[in-house]
Amino acid sequence: MHLTARRAIPAIALLAAIALLPASPARAQGVHVAVMPLRQNVAAGGGFDVELDVVAPGSTFNGFDAVLAYDPAVLTFVPASPTTNQAGSYMVGACADFPFHRFSSAADTLSISEILLCPGVSLPGPGQLYKLHFVASNNPQVTHITTRSATFYDAGLYVNPVFTQDDTIGIGVNVGVPDSPPPAALRLRAEPNPCRAGTNVHVETPAASDLELEVCDVTGRVVRHLAAGRFGPGPHDVAWDGRSDRNQPLPAGIYLVRLNGGARAVQMRVVLLR
Repeated sequence: MHLTARRAIPAIALLAAIALLPASPARAQGVHVAVMPLRQNVAAGGGFDVELDVVAPGSTFNGFDAVLAYDPAVLTFVPASPTTNQAGSYMVGACADFPFHRFSSAADTLSISEILLCPGVSLPGPGQLYKLHFVASNNPQVTHITTRSATFYDAGLYVNPVFTQDDTIGIGVNVGVPDSPPPAALRLRAEPNPCRAGTNVHVETPAASDLELEVCDVTGRVVRHLAAGRFGPGPHDVAWDGRSDRNQPLPAGIYLVRLNGGARAVQMRVVLLR
């Protein structure tokens, strides 16, 4: 039996062949999550749906916790029966086992937790995480469904940063409907992290914006207001000394540093050691 030697593929031809392969979607750092649609117009007294979606490819995750807030004087939440029907198609379709699911509602907040139960399965986005139904009041006005907190995990590790965008609802009022969500432009990081005596919070914004920078505990309660007002374009550094608004040292634990800019928000976790 004779073996015929294969001719070597010239390097230029190989590079050209690789260039013709379909490119993988570009991924952004962190998780970009939004209450969708970002704007919608509904009839007074009418029902409508919203989704919690990952809106762009990004860092992989296999679980999340989220707290959504709304005005109960304006919106009435209508739960599905069973509430597992609220789980989004992206998480449910990720593996054969239904994800761990926990849902609870309070007077003005909805708390959601989902974790994939298939080992080694993580998701990059985009996709639908959760879906909810509301009924609007009979009074024309503008209201919001906001992300009070959102935390993502991958194999037990926190995924940072998390970029959030909220839903604006016009009840009998036209608020305009964008074709697609605008890209998240705010940037946030903290160094050192973990920290003992405090950390330096680094903010970047591409244009002048009215922003609020605050520190929250893991329930979403604000424990320290760091800065508020007009931020010019470019980088900004704000120091946090690990203390509360009452100038008391906060206990060791995990805190959310959140940068709010209207419908845009960025948050990340900071571990405070003592």
